Amino acid sequence: MKTQLNPNQRHISRKPRNRARSGKINRILSFLRRLFQLLLVVFVIGIGWIVYIQWKVQRAPDQVLPKQVDVGIVLGASLRKDIPSPGLQERLDLAVKLYGQGKFQRVIVSGGLDHNGSKLTEAEGMRNYLVKKGIPQNRILLEPRATSTYENLLYSKQIMDEHGLVSSIIVTHQFHGSRSLDIAETIGLKEPIVSSTKSEVLFMPYHEARETLAYTKWEWTKMLLKAGL
Repeated sequence: MKTQLNPNQRHISRKPRNRARSGKINRILSFLRRLFQLLLVVFVIGIGWIVYIQWKVQRAPDQVLPKQVDVGIVLGASLRKDIPSPGLQERLDLAVKLYGQGKFQRVIVSGGLDHNGSKLTEAEGMRNYLVKKGIPQNRILLEPRATSTYENLLYSKQIMDEHGLVSSIIVTHQFHGSRSLDIAETIGLKEPIVSSTKSEVLFMPYHEARETLAYTKWEWTKMLLKAGL
């Protein structure tokens, strides 16, 4: 015969199940609160980091150019059909101006092969442009391997060492100047100087956002380099 529970017994039997269900819900809510707090902290740190990096990007090095240095280093950018892009031409035009002012008598053009259909390396395209602008070809040293700003400067330093060149002016854009100077100091260039130009042709919101990511990557790379990794 089936035993019938009176109402009081049914009420008592439900209490443990209700308490278990309530405890499970509380644990889920507690987990969600902690997750939200963690995400909020990460978000605030992320925003703070972006503001900090943008401050560094916008704070272009304001350095007094010396009367003369051993070499100018032009940091590469993309070619278009083997011709320097408008943005790269701005850097090269600044190099031509500095060369004409006697700031340096030798130029390193640094940049490897683009994966955009170009047959020339960035260095070769830059050399051709500078020659057309009046700089003798025998005054131009090619660095045709680099695929990043770090490599631009590292490989250019190797060329400087090979040719007994010590002092330098790094030629680039303003938004790129702070990271370039930081890299140059980290790899051991002697008292590097940055001469930068403000772009009139680049879409700056894109390039400044891209520079934020690149600077973040560089900060991690620098930390690993200092740790000997």
